[in-house]
Amino acid sequence: MRTRIRSYILSLILFFTATAVMAAGNHGPGDGVVGTLTGTVTDKADGKPIIGATISIPDIRAGTITDVNGHYNLGNLPKGVYLVQVTYIGYATFNQKIDFTKTTVLDIQLQASSIETGEVIITGVSKATEIKRDPVPMVAVGKNYIDEHSASGNVIDEIANLPGISAVTTGPNISKPFIHGLGYNRVVTAEDGIRQEGQQWGDEHGIEVDQNSIDRVEIIKGPASLSYGPDAIGGVVNLITTPPVSEGKILGSLTELYGTNNGLINSSFRLQGNQNGLIWGTQISDKMAKDYQDQHDGRVYATNFEEKDARVVLGLNKSWGTSYLNASIFDDLQAIPDGSRDPVTRQFTQQISDADTVRRIVPGSALNSYTIPELHQHVQLYRIYDNSTFNLGSGTLLVDLGYQYSHRREYTHPTEQDIPGLNLQLTTYTYDVKYDFDLGKDYETTFGLNGMYQNNTLGYSTDFPIPAYHQFDIGPFFVIKKTYGKLDLSGGARYDSRSFSGQAAYVDNTNQYYPTLYTGPNPGGTPNVTQQFSALNKTFSGASGSIGATYNFSDKFLLKGNIAQGFRAPSIAELSANGPDPGSQIYHVGNSSFKPETSVQGDLGAFLTLPNVNASVEVFDNNIQNYIFQEQILDANGNPERVNPDGSPNPVGPYSKFTYTQSKARIDGGEFYLDIHPFKWLHFENSMTLTYGTNLGTSGRVPDSLKYLPFIPPLHTHSELRGTFAKGFDNFRNVYAFVGFDHYDAQDHFFSAYGTETATAGYNLLSAGVGGNIVNAAGKKVIEIFIEGTNLGNVNYQSNMSRLKYFDNPTVPAGVQPGIFNMGRNVSFKVVVPFDLSPREKADTTKI
Repeated sequence: MRTRIRSYILSLILFFTATAVMAAGNHGPGDGVVGTLTGTVTDKADGKPIIGATISIPDIRAGTITDVNGHYNLGNLPKGVYLVQVTYIGYATFNQKIDFTKTTVLDIQLQASSIETGEVIITGVSKATEIKRDPVPMVAVGKNYIDEHSASGNVIDEIANLPGISAVTTGPNISKPFIHGLGYNRVVTAEDGIRQEGQQWGDEHGIEVDQNSIDRVEIIKGPASLSYGPDAIGGVVNLITTPPVSEGKILGSLTELYGTNNGLINSSFRLQGNQNGLIWGTQISDKMAKDYQDQHDGRVYATNFEEKDARVVLGLNKSWGTSYLNASIFDDLQAIPDGSRDPVTRQFTQQISDADTVRRIVPGSALNSYTIPELHQHVQLYRIYDNSTFNLGSGTLLVDLGYQYSHRREYTHPTEQDIPGLNLQLTTYTYDVKYDFDLGKDYETTFGLNGMYQNNTLGYSTDFPIPAYHQFDIGPFFVIKKTYGKLDLSGGARYDSRSFSGQAAYVDNTNQYYPTLYTGPNPGGTPNVTQQFSALNKTFSGASGSIGATYNFSDKFLLKGNIAQGFRAPSIAELSANGPDPGSQIYHVGNSSFKPETSVQGDLGAFLTLPNVNASVEVFDNNIQNYIFQEQILDANGNPERVNPDGSPNPVGPYSKFTYTQSKARIDGGEFYLDIHPFKWLHFENSMTLTYGTNLGTSGRVPDSLKYLPFIPPLHTHSELRGTFAKGFDNFRNVYAFVGFDHYDAQDHFFSAYGTETATAGYNLLSAGVGGNIVNAAGKKVIEIFIEGTNLGNVNYQSNMSRLKYFDNPTVPAGVQPGIFNMGRNVSFKVVVPFDLSPREKADTTKI
C-alpha cells in the first residue's frame, strides 16, 4: 500500500513538472517575455544617482545592483505581476508590485530614512509579501545583519538574539533553534525552502549548513504546519543562500575570519556568474577552532571542531520561469565533551579505556590544539535539491525536490578508535509541489502537496539509540489571501499523514564493550542476545489550519492577529528509542503509545512607525495537547539513574537515563521592541522577550517540581546604541558602530523533577562592533571589514539553554558550581575581498 502511494505521488509530481516544461517549450520567441526592466535609482532629496542599490524580484530570485550612474537593467522577466524591491542602507525600502506586461521602465527615487521598514519575506506565503502585511508573526534578517554578527560560530547563533528566538547549545559549534520555547522536531530548519533532515531529535549535533553560504534568514514564529508539514508546529527557520548575480556578471569574494577566544579560523571562497539567464556558482569553505575558554573553566576540553563545506549551483532564469539545481557537502569533525574532571584539581580529564576505571588529566598542549581528539563525532550531509518555477496558464507552478544523505558517526572507544559507537545513516527524499494563481478578483491562492520519504539504517557500531525505520509523509494544503483596501486577510487548511515502519533488532552482548547487531537465527534462544527494539508500525494523521488579518490604519500604525492550529506526529526517538547516545551522554527510552501533539496558538501584534520612532508589541498564547518532553529517571535511592551502554545500572556509569512523557502544556509570552532615532545617524534599539512554559499535567494539580517545562528561556532584554553612516567618510562607506547590552534574568521556573534541570543565575553581557566598506575612486567596493566583540566583560555565566551546564562528574566538591560555563570574551575580525571577473564591455568606436 505504501509503495503504491509513493508511486502515485511521484507520478503526480512528474506529471505536473512535465506539463510545465511542455508549456514552457510551447512559448514562441516573444510569448510571455517582457524582455527587460530598466531604470535609474536616485536620491529623492538631491536627485543624485545611488551607486550600489539592490533591485530584486524575490519570487523569481532575479536581481541586480545599480552602476556608477545609478542605472540598472533586469532581463528575461516573465509575464505577470511581481513585487519589486529596492534597498540601500540609510534609505527607506521601496516595494511595489509591477506588471511586467505593461512596464519596462521604472525610475525610482529613494527617500533617506533612519527607520528600516518594508522587509519582504518569501517563506510560508504564496508570493513575496511585506512582513507588515502578513498576519503570521515573522522576522527576517539580511546579509548585513549576518556579517555584523560574525563572532557567532554558526548560523543559528547569529540569529539567537532576535526577539522570540533562542538556541539550545553544546559549545560554540552546536546550536539548535528554539522559537517561543519550542525546538528540536517542533521547528523546521530549511535551506532555500527545502527542509533539512539530520536526526533533529539529537542534542549533540547542530544544523548541517555552511554559515558562509547564507545570505538571508526568514523565521516564522508560530505554527507553520500549513506550509511545512507536521514538524513545524513551533515555527520555521528558512536559511536562504546567496542570490544570483546580475546579468553578464562574474563576481566572487574571498572571506577570512579569526576569533580570539578559540582561535576560530573561517575561510570561504565564492564565485558566481550569469550569462544570458544561465546562472552558475560555487562556494568552498573551511572552518576550524580550538577548545574555547572562560575564566571559570579555562579551556574547555573537547569543544574544538573542524568543518569543511562545498556547494555548486546551476540555474536558468528564462521567460518560462526559473530552475536552480543545488548540490552541497557538509563535513564536520566535532569533539565530544563530557565535562569529567579530576576531583582535586578540577582539571579536565579524558577517557583512556573502555573500562573507564582511571582517567588522565588533559595536557595543556591538547587543550590549545586544533587536533580533533580520538573521541569525536563525524557528521556528514550530502544534499541535492532543485527549486523550479514554471509560468503555467494564469499562474505559477512551483516544484521543489530534494535528496539528502545524513551520515552520523560518534567514535567513543579510546582503544579501538576506528569503531564507531554510533553510526546512523538517514536518506531523505522531499517533495513540494504547489500552484499559485489568482482565484478571481485578486484572491491570491495556492494549492499544494508536500511531504517526504525517509529510510534510516544502522551501520556497524556498538550503540543503538533508535531502530532502522522507514517513514512517509504526505500533506495536501491550500492558502488564500485577499486585500480589501487597508485590510489583508489570509487563511488556509491542511491534512497530514505520517507513517512509521520500524524494524525489530537484537543485540549480541558477548563482547562487553563492543556489542553488535545480531542477524542470525533464533535470537530469543541465543545466549547473550537481547532484543533492543520491537517491530513498530504506526500511522498518525491530523488537520492544521490558520486564519488571520492585518489592518493598516495608516502608513504609521497597523494591527495583526492570527489563530493557528498545529499538528505534530511523534518522532522515531520519542516512539521507540532504547539505547545510549554518546554525544549527549543520555540513554534514551521511548514510548510507542504516544499520541500526536496538537496546538492552538493565538498571536496579536501592534506596530508603530513614526519618523524617529519604531515600536511594536507582539503577544502569543499557545496551548498544546499531548506535549512530549524528556524527564530524568531516578534510581531506588531517589538519585538520577546512571547506566552502562547496555542499560544496566551503574552509579558511576557514563549515561544518564531519560524517558519521554506526555502532558498538556501552555506556552505564552511576548516581544516588545522600541527603536528611537534622536538623530538621523543614531539608533537606540531596545527589545524584551518573555516566555513562560507551564506543564498543565493530565489530571489534577501538578506538583511544583513538574510545574514548568524544560528548556524555556528566561526574560531577555537587549539594548543597542548604533551609529550608521551610509555615505561614510572619504573612501569609507556604509560605516557602522554599535555597543550592545544583554540582560538575562535568573531562570527559577525550571523542570526540577527527577533532577532534570536546576536553577540558573541571571547575568549581563556587553558586546560591541564596528565596520564598513573601503571603496575606490569610482565608488566601487574593494574591501569589507566587520569587527565584533562578545562578552567583553569576560563574565562567568551559565545559560539555562546550554547543555554543557550539566556536564560534570556525578558528584562535585561542596561549594563548587557544577557544570561547564559559557564562552568568555571573544573578538572576531572578518574581512571580505570582492572581485569582478566580468567580461569588459566593448567600447563603442562608432564616430558620430
